Amino acid sequence: MALLNDQIAQQVKAALGDLPGPVTMKVFTQTFECQYCKETRELAQEVGAQSAKITVEVYDFEKDKKVADSLGIDKIPAIAIVGVKDYGIRLFGIPSGYEFTTLIEAIRLAASGESGLSPETKKLVARLTKPTTIQVLVTPT
Repeated sequence: MALLNDQIAQQVKAALGDLPGPVTMKVFTQTFECQYCKETRELAQEVGAQSAKITVEVYDFEKDKKVADSLGIDKIPAIAIVGVKDYGIRLFGIPSGYEFTTLIEAIRLAASGESGLSPETKKLVARLTKPTTIQVLVTPT
């Protein structure tokens, strides 16, 4: 059974219809799928099917440990969203509810190669002198 109904699938197709570049969603799960791993994998595959510019690759967190480590994936379910280059966009947990919009926006940002940051914020970030990790934590309500 599809996770996206026909109406949502059409909205996703419209939102992803003008992607300026390719995107790969690298989905991490495992043979014995964790809670929400199956749904996260299926959701990524359904979203990926809405645009010819999206490729979905599914990895086993344990068997593909080198790939997971190279992308900084340390928990599952996880999706690394990679454009022409890897911008470091990672989603952990199932992107459902309000986080579904985050998934779609992350795909659009990776495809464009643009951060969406204001010029002022870009100036502040340019002043950083060492690698910095920025994490946004969201909890469903």
